[in-house]
Amino acid sequence: MRRDLLAILSDGKFHSGEALGLALGVSRMAIWKRIRALRESGVPLEVVRAQGYRLPEAVELLDARAIQDGLGTAARERLASVDTFLEIDSTNTWLRQRALDGAPSGSVCVAEMQSAGRGRRNRYWVSPFAASLYLSLLWRSSAGAAELGGLSLAAGVAVVRSLGTFGIDSAGLKWPNDVLVDGAKLAGILIDVIGESTGPCSVIIGIGINVAMPETAAAEIDQNWIDLRRLTGREAISRNRLASAVLDHMVAALEEFERSGLQPFLEDWNRRDVIQHREVSLRLPNEVIQGRACGIDSGGALLVDTASGRRRFASGEVSLRIVP
Repeated sequence: MRRDLLAILSDGKFHSGEALGLALGVSRMAIWKRIRALRESGVPLEVVRAQGYRLPEAVELLDARAIQDGLGTAARERLASVDTFLEIDSTNTWLRQRALDGAPSGSVCVAEMQSAGRGRRNRYWVSPFAASLYLSLLWRSSAGAAELGGLSLAAGVAVVRSLGTFGIDSAGLKWPNDVLVDGAKLAGILIDVIGESTGPCSVIIGIGINVAMPETAAAEIDQNWIDLRRLTGREAISRNRLASAVLDHMVAALEEFERSGLQPFLEDWNRRDVIQHREVSLRLPNEVIQGRACGIDSGGALLVDTASGRRRFASGEVSLRIVP
């Protein structure tokens, strides 16, 4: 019923408790209890005496059918299911458990908000209601985990390509998993791998794209950020259409990566690389490295010229910052 209630309120207009109760076949008290539960979970519902309840603005709720209908033929054939949630701890965490339970390749999870969204190195991913796209895709591979070096870079290229369908041509890539525009973070990618290094494995690809972040969320974000609303100047950005575009490009990229590895993505990556030839700081478990970024190698590792010579860093080892 919470989702049915939000579907009515998604127009951003006031609705009285009585009208909502009639529409949903419950009492005004039942409506109030559900409104209170939604507000406690983080949905920014407004309550005004004599007017009723509303969201601060109209929103498009995520819809599995709309996402599937927006897919191209290739992605529609490879995807198994799309599960949508009002609230979840983490789309990657949920899909990881589904993978362990035997879910098929091509399973997708999207959510309106996350209570424990994760970024790389277990950083908290701020996930307010209906403000971003929170999407995870399960992909099963016959290759072992050792063969997946550079996959996060290929996924980054796929995300940038999908943003191009919304007129975003200025997006750059920050090794290994961030999408930036003019130094501000627009999107991030999280790769979780289940399986042995040499045998079949499962990959969960988590994608977060800022769509219309409220200013109230800014205090929780520890870096410069931007969203699609600010970039495009459009008030309404369809997250369902965005999800379809991301899945179309991600499925195509995964199939290409399985055939040819990272090589087909190197040209796009190098053209979008925002740290190449810049001074960077890399934090390893036991030391901090300063140097000049020199691009990536054929396996997706970062090359850095340091005081002791050129060094190679795999994405799992290091946290990277651009030196101002």
